[in-house]
Amino acid sequence: MTFEQSIVIATSPGDLFALTQDYARRLEWDPFLKSAELLDGAASADVGVRAYCVAHNGLGMETEYVSFNPPRACAVKMTRGPRMIASFAGSWRFEEASAGATRVGFRYNLRASWRLLTPIIGWIFGRETRKRLKALKEAIEQRGLLRGKG
Repeated sequence: MTFEQSIVIATSPGDLFALTQDYARRLEWDPFLKSAELLDGAASADVGVRAYCVAHNGLGMETEYVSFNPPRACAVKMTRGPRMIASFAGSWRFEEASAGATRVGFRYNLRASWRLLTPIIGWIFGRETRKRLKALKEAIEQRGLLRGKG
């Protein structure tokens, strides 16, 4: 199952890309996660770097970056995750929507371990993705998370 969500945020693609891929700052805007860290001593995200994130529901997933092209796109694939998810891959895309605004989009592909669960898990991921994008927009536009960046 593949799904996409996007939103326009009033900031540049470069600043938005940098913020979203900075694991030291991830919890400042991402309401889905209770922890997010890069593994094996990595200081920043890049191709081959693995990350481990835990959702507020306690489920954790290890991913590995398979592409990293700032400020336009990056993608990860699951290397270890909850038993109910057989496969997961996701990409982020950042495109200038207008002067001073960026359309950021998530595209996820997932398959549950039991086929009948795929649409249910997909619905949950879709709902959470919309919440994450709205929270990112609010953090930047209302709380000024990138204030001072131009």
